[in-house]
Amino acid sequence: MKRHICFMLLFIAATVPVYVVGYSHGRVSSACATMRPSHSGNNAQSTNPPYQVIANSSTFNPGDTIQVTLRSNPGTTFKGFLLEARAAASSSSSTPLGTFTEMIADAQLLNCSISGTTYTNSAVSHTSASEKTEIAVNWIASDTGNIQFSATFVQTFATFWMDVRSQTIERSASNVSPTMATSLNTVTLSQGISSNGCGSTKFCFSNPAECNPASDQDCFFMSSTPKGSQGLQFEMSGRSPGYISIGFSDDQQMGNDDIYICGKDISGNIQVQRAYSTGRVRPRTEQLGEVDTIDVANENGIIQCTFNTRNNISTVQRAANNQYYLFFAYGPSASGQIELHSEIPFISTEKVDVTVVQLVVGKNNRSILIKTHGALMLIAWMTVGSIGMIIAKFFKRLGGSMKILGKKIWFQLHWTLMILTVITTIIGFVLAFVQVKGWSYSAGAHPVLGCIVMGLALIQPSVAFFRPSPDHKRRHIFNFFHKFMAVTIKILAVASLFLGIRLIEGTENTWMQKVLGGFLGWGGLIFVLLLKCRYFKEDWYVACQEKVALDLVILIVYLCGNLAFLIALLVGIGQT
Repeated sequence: MKRHICFMLLFIAATVPVYVVGYSHGRVSSACATMRPSHSGNNAQSTNPPYQVIANSSTFNPGDTIQVTLRSNPGTTFKGFLLEARAAASSSSSTPLGTFTEMIADAQLLNCSISGTTYTNSAVSHTSASEKTEIAVNWIASDTGNIQFSATFVQTFATFWMDVRSQTIERSASNVSPTMATSLNTVTLSQGISSNGCGSTKFCFSNPAECNPASDQDCFFMSSTPKGSQGLQFEMSGRSPGYISIGFSDDQQMGNDDIYICGKDISGNIQVQRAYSTGRVRPRTEQLGEVDTIDVANENGIIQCTFNTRNNISTVQRAANNQYYLFFAYGPSASGQIELHSEIPFISTEKVDVTVVQLVVGKNNRSILIKTHGALMLIAWMTVGSIGMIIAKFFKRLGGSMKILGKKIWFQLHWTLMILTVITTIIGFVLAFVQVKGWSYSAGAHPVLGCIVMGLALIQPSVAFFRPSPDHKRRHIFNFFHKFMAVTIKILAVASLFLGIRLIEGTENTWMQKVLGGFLGWGGLIFVLLLKCRYFKEDWYVACQEKVALDLVILIVYLCGNLAFLIALLVGIGQT
């Protein structure tokens, strides 16, 4: 009797883990038709699933590759899943469509047998019962009509959700039979987008002000037209290498923004996407939702799209209102994913309601703080710092033996100018961080160089404060270090100035960068001239020195040229 009891206990101990874990290995081909976990006695949850199925394209042609992402809401995970592509027109169809490929460690391919027919690599499932928050796989389209991706998510043995679907992925109209084309909404724009009706029948947001995308190739344009029960019709147009996008935000900073993207998919075709920005990273793709009547075009580098949407503006829970700042951003894309926008986005100067007919101008949101930052950095390193350095290098005889507060005139000028340079740099540095409210990843190497310059600019005067006396045996070490630091700071500062001006100007209009290049040429010319005259004792230079204070004349000429370049750049900053 005891032997039988022990045997039963061992049997229960061996089988309970299997029951609890279920199909943790994920080899669930037998569930392909129903997509129901073989969890006896448990029903699927009827509440809204805390999971999403997101495709990175809203259209496809046979042979296209679409990335499908299974994602859990924040604070939620899933242990098991089963994913298939099904016909969008028939929710009861159990036939998997297309094939999946390129699996990651937490996913595996399944061959599904439906009604005696085997569909190779037609489904994807988990490989273990580890907790997951996101899975991304690739699906290759077959020759079929519109599809949806359908998934089952298993949270625990007894808790699971079935038939969690993506947005409808539509077969491209350019590659379908006439009978199938009538059911599709995505076509090529037969007529371009224009500003006709702006302010009278539709809301318009543009840069330059009141530009017309039908006649101006450099016009960035967005409009919305109320369509009653059909929601809003959006139009978007702009020159871009990869995508254009319109964002809706509660403030004028990037982050927590709802976005519609009109851009290239993996095959280079234009698609409409819906996304949510969480900050200075690639926006998170969202389900397209209630979007239809999608028209797209891409001619001569100008991307255009129109679509109707019945989605609420907000994709997250926030205060219910219709007032938002608008962002218009554009840039390159790669493998169907948008990259960092090319320029600072055009942003509306105030909150607007896109359901109200009106005209709005988009401006680059470079506030007075950023303009002041740029102006101070130019003043510090183009004029004040440059003059202070050149005085220490070539004009130590300025003022002769005259002294101010016990120090020669040249030294007092050099010291004063360099301290002003450091103070101006500190103020400009602080203003930039106050405006950006953190680190600007979109500014590339500019903030990195700026921080290095700021650090070295603080070290240089600190070391100079403890310099040894002129007759000290280690004075030559200080002199070398001081000169080396000065040259290093100047090179990095100039590089940072070029990158900063590039951010202001962009890549098309580069006159400010050319002016800065002219300043470098001017400074180099004066430097070579002084070097040649001073150290090679040119006869004309020696003769002039006997008649006039040539050093002072050259310094004044250099200062005049320097100020001319500086004023041109300051005017340019003011006009951005």
